[in-house]
Amino acid sequence: MHARQRRRKRNRAGAPDALRALLLGSAIALIAAIAFGGAYVDAVWSSITPLADRHPLLLGTPSEVFAADGERLGFIQSTALRTPVAWSQIPAALKNATVAIEDQRFYHNNGVDPTSIARAAVADITRGEALQGASTITMQLVRNLYLGNDLKTIKQKLAEAKLAIEYNKAHGKREILTSYLNDVTYGTVGGQSALGVQAASRIFFNRPVWQIDLAQAALLAGLPQAPSSYNPFLHPSAARARRNEVLAKMAELHYISPLQAKVAEREPLGLEHGYYYANLLEGFFFEYVRQELIERYGATTVEDGGLKVYTTLNLSFQRQAREAIQSILPESGDPAAAIVSVEPGSGYIRAMTESPAYERSQFNLAADAHRQAGSTFKAFVLLTALKQGVNPYTTYYPSKPLHFVDPRWGPINIESYSGTLGASYNIATALMQSNDPIFTLFDIDLGPPNVKRTAEEAGITAPLLGNPAEALGGLKVGVSPLEMADAYATIASGGYRARPVAITKVVFPDGRVENLGKQHPQKVFSNGVTGEATKLLQRYITAGLGTRAYYGCPYAGGKTGTSNNNVDAWFVGFTAHLSSAVWIGYPQGRVPMTDVGGLTVEGPNLPAELWHDYMAKATEGACTPFPPITEPVEFKPFFGQYMSSPTNATEVPVVPSTATSTPHAQAQSPGGARSPGGGEGQAGAQAPGQLGGGGQQPEGAGGGEGPGEGATPPEARAPSEAGQGASPPERGPGAGGGH
Repeated sequence: MHARQRRRKRNRAGAPDALRALLLGSAIALIAAIAFGGAYVDAVWSSITPLADRHPLLLGTPSEVFAADGERLGFIQSTALRTPVAWSQIPAALKNATVAIEDQRFYHNNGVDPTSIARAAVADITRGEALQGASTITMQLVRNLYLGNDLKTIKQKLAEAKLAIEYNKAHGKREILTSYLNDVTYGTVGGQSALGVQAASRIFFNRPVWQIDLAQAALLAGLPQAPSSYNPFLHPSAARARRNEVLAKMAELHYISPLQAKVAEREPLGLEHGYYYANLLEGFFFEYVRQELIERYGATTVEDGGLKVYTTLNLSFQRQAREAIQSILPESGDPAAAIVSVEPGSGYIRAMTESPAYERSQFNLAADAHRQAGSTFKAFVLLTALKQGVNPYTTYYPSKPLHFVDPRWGPINIESYSGTLGASYNIATALMQSNDPIFTLFDIDLGPPNVKRTAEEAGITAPLLGNPAEALGGLKVGVSPLEMADAYATIASGGYRARPVAITKVVFPDGRVENLGKQHPQKVFSNGVTGEATKLLQRYITAGLGTRAYYGCPYAGGKTGTSNNNVDAWFVGFTAHLSSAVWIGYPQGRVPMTDVGGLTVEGPNLPAELWHDYMAKATEGACTPFPPITEPVEFKPFFGQYMSSPTNATEVPVVPSTATSTPHAQAQSPGGARSPGGGEGQAGAQAPGQLGGGGQQPEGAGGGEGPGEGATPPEARAPSEAGQGASPPERGPGAGGGH
């Protein structure tokens, strides 16, 4: 016996006897042997990789994204749409219709149907065409799961037959039919293929599959044979004929009565193009999440991997933010606004929204816009001072226009100032005024690179130069509202820096869970530093320029900001549980906001009002004090080059370094009305290149916030004295000028 004959004999012995009997005794084997020769069939059969050595193909299931409360935000778009459903969710009519038209002996065969194969093979060979048809439900399923392509060749049919027999032995009929109904292609609409009955029902009928009727079930059952030819949107007549063919077959096999078939045949197709997979909630946040997922897992896994993605977004906060924006900026020509909220300690992004009128731009102002920060950056100057042990209540600087050349930083030119000309104010009072000259001089004495480092430690990721312009928010690139909310959250958390988190966990189809929401925040500041800063930022809302932001909670702190020429206006503030940044401006270019409903927009007016309206609802019932200071600041003597001694200014008691974040008196005007606050003076008459940085001022620098020349500044007092027996005065329309 030759070696080739011995190998052939071993291969024959390796196949189960029943399997060989089925193959060689079936019509397909007979016709294949006639057409191609028995040796060819044997060789092909032996070469087919067994089912146990194969892995199922990825079947393109779109990933879903959910809000924090579990509500679905939407599906990540893919070329394949698929949502598996359970056996109990599939109507009996659809199961019966599928069996009737695709594989009427399904419940009795062992995965292949020799009779159907013989009939199809004879017809195909006599016509000289490729072998087609005759595939049972199980053969179609293994083709979809393991082979991928329908090549309509003898070799493919042999592979389908062998794998179907093996699959039928390992799985019950109910499981096989459920898998088939979840995996087969029902057609392509708008460039997206509907895989499985649920996706098909959503696309063609705009309803879940368990709500379809008999006529609709018959229509779906007829599609897999030729999804393009029977597409009911494109070929309704062909689809109707195919549906009625299915109904007739169901009646023939006694799944339904002839009368039921006739009634269903007279029904319209019942089509309604569904957009279930295209519907999105909170599109900008959704896209932010999608990009994070792609960076982590790759586009293929994200689009077709069937992930369930759970996020941090609070839909109530989103709604409240949008309502507040619409209330403050109701006109179509108004500037845009963005609001971002971050949870201190965890970094969870709880809100990310912007003006509805600007959502059509497809640009995420909340996360991607880089705008000049104005005086919101003075908080980082204050933190830097406290890190160095500088006492803000005993450190004085002159309030006056600045025109001089610093030995290191070059020309310094600041025109606006707060308070009495030539008077000196301590840093605490200067903060209440948002005094540009004082904070510029203070920044130079502290060291602009040190302030840069503090801002980065807090969470600013935009590139900084470390020059005096940055003390007033004049930045190289600008910052996003997300960055600012996250950086102020570091203050609110007692000095723990947490990166912004949008995704809490990802669940994979196999049940594996990846938790992405847990992080270990980095300790960047002592709680003494943040606690002392918090006390002053709280006072800024109750007694400084930020009084329009006051909503009755004395534990809220924050800071306004306005860039040069009123192009950008901010309010960034926080409570112990929520840090929120509000930005207002025109997205396209640098457009001054000098006539918005007759008002010049500055940080203390519309941004503070918007922050007030949003936070009053978002934090309702959650006004709690900050934890006590356990790492008190050790104040040290400080001798700055540009310091001055107190002149025509009230001495302010030193706040003991061991003091906790004692709140101001819970002062509130009747009905929670807000104070008009002070206006924001501009750091005007500054030519580019005249504010530090080696003579280079980034565009938009300055934007100081003082009530204007000749105004009386608020007096900085110790926390125990602040606001006693007083209420923030009522808000007046259009208040807050003072250029």
